[in-house]
Amino acid sequence: MPHIELGNESHGIRSLFEYRPETARPLCGLVEVLLRGPSTLTRGERELIASYVSSLNDTSYCTSIHGAFAAAQLPGGITLVDQVRADPDSAPVSAKLKALLQIAAAVQRGGKNVSGQHVAAAREAGADDREIHDTVLIA
Repeated sequence: MPHIELGNESHGIRSLFEYRPETARPLCGLVEVLLRGPSTLTRGERELIASYVSSLNDTSYCTSIHGAFAAAQLPGGITLVDQVRADPDSAPVSAKLKALLQIAAAVQRGGKNVSGQHVAAAREAGADDREIHDTVLIA
């Protein structure tokens, strides 16, 4: 429920985008680059990170949308998405993705919660600096 009158019937972030399209354009551009642009992370992996962080934020609209996109693009489908959202450490994903999910969770708690240990663990698991960067921005 919005705390200001947005003048539309849309839900989630879409209602904010409709309210001020001029602010939506650069945000949508960023999302396009992060979630759909060229990357060594698959689109499904990036959507999975977004769905996981959205679930931590308790935003059902974003959790559902990103989860559906991730499920459509990952071999494990919605079962895998649900496993990651429930417990990423025991989910059947790569060590690199687990480390990136830990970074994403730290960002969700607050940017200063990302530690050198998080970054070192991600690098040790095979993540490069661009993947870490993009994970932070997705989160």
